[in-house]
Amino acid sequence: MRPVSNDLYAVTVLGHDRPGIIAETTAGLAELGLNIEDSTMTLLRGHFAMMLLCRGTVEAAAVEGALASLAAGGDLDVSVRPVADEVAPGAGGTSWVLTVHGGDRPGIVSEVVGQVASAGGNITDLTTRLAGDLYLLVAELDLPVGADVSAVEGAIRAAAERVGVTATLRAAEADEL
Repeated sequence: MRPVSNDLYAVTVLGHDRPGIIAETTAGLAELGLNIEDSTMTLLRGHFAMMLLCRGTVEAAAVEGALASLAAGGDLDVSVRPVADEVAPGAGGTSWVLTVHGGDRPGIVSEVVGQVASAGGNITDLTTRLAGDLYLLVAELDLPVGADVSAVEGAIRAAAERVGVTATLRAAEADEL
């Protein structure tokens, strides 16, 4: 890992959703000449959540200033922080999709994804939804080279059974990720 550089920033915007948040955020970044390299955004029951990694030769204070108007109304929180410019892990291991569904209750996520962590796996994306009493989790994950996939799958299914849900692990197609 290289030390934190002054040109890569993580920008997070959280709060009550309204039209124009993405447009305002990206306009402020573009005015500073920042390039958005990675981003994710979602709505969670009317709450907006976005994270961007952007690069440019400006100080964090300038980025914060350019985005200050977003938080001025008090319905959004905006944070800017320099982050390490890490190279994404190289090829190796295998990619999988984990789906979990069943009756909602506390502990489903920790119980099931704990098995992935125990196997040295890494969750690269995770989404959950609650529809009435039905809980759905979809996760993309990478398992290390040499992982015993059958053992990991068995551990995941056993964990799912302990919390009263079902789980399926399948190889990810290249065009899914």
